[in-house]
Amino acid sequence: MTSLDLDPSEILERYNVKMEKAMTPDDAAAELYPKDELIRPIAESIYEGEEDDTVEGLKKAIDAGKDPIALIDDALMVGMGVVTKLYDEGIIFLPNVMMSADAMLDGIDYCKSQAKEPPVSKGKIVCHVAEGDVHDIGKSIVSALLRANGFDVVDLGRDVPVDEVIESVKKEKPMMVTGTALMTTTMYAFKAVNDRLLEAGIKVPFQCGGGAVNQDFVSTYELGVYGEEAADAPKMAEAILAGADLGKLKEQFHQH
Repeated sequence: MTSLDLDPSEILERYNVKMEKAMTPDDAAAELYPKDELIRPIAESIYEGEEDDTVEGLKKAIDAGKDPIALIDDALMVGMGVVTKLYDEGIIFLPNVMMSADAMLDGIDYCKSQAKEPPVSKGKIVCHVAEGDVHDIGKSIVSALLRANGFDVVDLGRDVPVDEVIESVKKEKPMMVTGTALMTTTMYAFKAVNDRLLEAGIKVPFQCGGGAVNQDFVSTYELGVYGEEAADAPKMAEAILAGADLGKLKEQFHQH
């Protein structure tokens, strides 16, 4: 079985970046890269946040016969998996993640432009940062990961009024809504969104996360599902596609 036969998360689980000897971030990343000579340069360019190199690597892989859409999972997501793994381990930091996310999104756009047929969307998701909160790094990562996993994202941006969230949900009819908040004073907007959605008769899973948010708070409102990490968002979306209702989502993700 080659590395491309494995799910990116399974590839990462084969390694332990917490080595006994001192390692630089680049050394740690090198332990996680796939071995395929066409895929490795793409993963490296994602880690380095080099948008032009990412596209160049994809072009070479496509010219060599790789399927453009398959490269999203086999190369771009593998590279982003390296980045999120090192971030979770405290080896790299948010600015690194954002640069990598930008490179990944450029790569996704390139792969789609080279496909003979446009990929079929798995579903639509509305993402926003809570009203009063201007910190959008977490939301941007969530949006990037959802797009990379084949979902259409309606990105409302930061400091989004509750009314705007409700109107967007009514218009777009998404399969899921996500909200992030870094400030404790702003996370209470999520409860207002929840209540307004219920008043409108809309029962859509509402994934909430961010530095100020915890599971206890999210558990206080009916539609809320706690996402501790940005990577939980595509996992929740996939679970919804597989038939999970709100109860099942809470059972799966409320583990803290």
